[in-house]
Amino acid sequence: MPDVYAPMLEGFAIAIGPTSADSDQPLAGLADAQAIIAGSRVRYDGALMDQAPGLRVIARSGIGIDNLSLPDATARGVAVCNAPDGPTISTAEHAIALLMAATKFLKRNENSLRDGRKHDFFGENQGLELAGQQLGLVGMGRIGSRVARVARAMDMNVVVYDPYISAERAAELGVTLVPTLEALLSTSDVVSLHLPATPETRHLINARSLARMKPGAFLINTARGALIDESALIQALDSGRLAGVGLDVFDPEPPDFENPLLHRDNVIATPHVASATGAGKDRLWRTAIAQAIQVLRGERPPHLLNPEVWDKLRSTQG
Repeated sequence: MPDVYAPMLEGFAIAIGPTSADSDQPLAGLADAQAIIAGSRVRYDGALMDQAPGLRVIARSGIGIDNLSLPDATARGVAVCNAPDGPTISTAEHAIALLMAATKFLKRNENSLRDGRKHDFFGENQGLELAGQQLGLVGMGRIGSRVARVARAMDMNVVVYDPYISAERAAELGVTLVPTLEALLSTSDVVSLHLPATPETRHLINARSLARMKPGAFLINTARGALIDESALIQALDSGRLAGVGLDVFDPEPPDFENPLLHRDNVIATPHVASATGAGKDRLWRTAIAQAIQVLRGERPPHLLNPEVWDKLRSTQG
């Protein structure tokens, strides 16, 4: 954690999760901690929580809690918070960047320019003009909604599959709701994923769903790697079913260097850094730290994920 946030922590027993690639790094001060600022590189389960008998809150410096056992925390009376607004802007921008890079075949064009051979660059390029094309958003929460606004500003037609979005919200954003995932996949020129990784969404994009996508379509994923069956995705690229892909997430992470997706000129890949801008990281850290401190002060945090523990926490504070 950058030193700039140290003043916010003065006077509190807070453990900081590892921020380096070494996920075996112990959490500093865990045994005496009343709060944990949790990154994504450690599994926060009951066994870890039991190492901190005074633990009262785990604050995720991000949205997803797929590396955190909410039932284990709830059973121990530990509040769990996240920072849902922190990554919104940066991640939405990154999704648009991957969308444009994939559909314009930037990686292929750069490789052609660098290979030293003579090319008919104009004739060979098959980049997609996005105005008038259909963008299908699977999930339209904070990030998906922002992507929708940017895409509409580029004159794309935006359709959405999200059972939790009302017709009123869709009308407000100027998008069209479709009743099924199949309807979205079969008609969209570009599909972008914006939903959490759960047992129900694991490999939502698989051989069957990829076969239903519009031939020559593009797929973008800045959400979670587990949403896509990577072997099926490689087959869809090999067969030409998909024209290109933009990925910021993999399963597992980081991906093995031999992963074929890293070595194709129609795949734009980044290492799960969509939210990792200076502004994005600052919002994530400040939101997580502020909520941990709120719990320790007996104040209910705004993004409490297991509200059923709150009365128990308050009672233990006397």
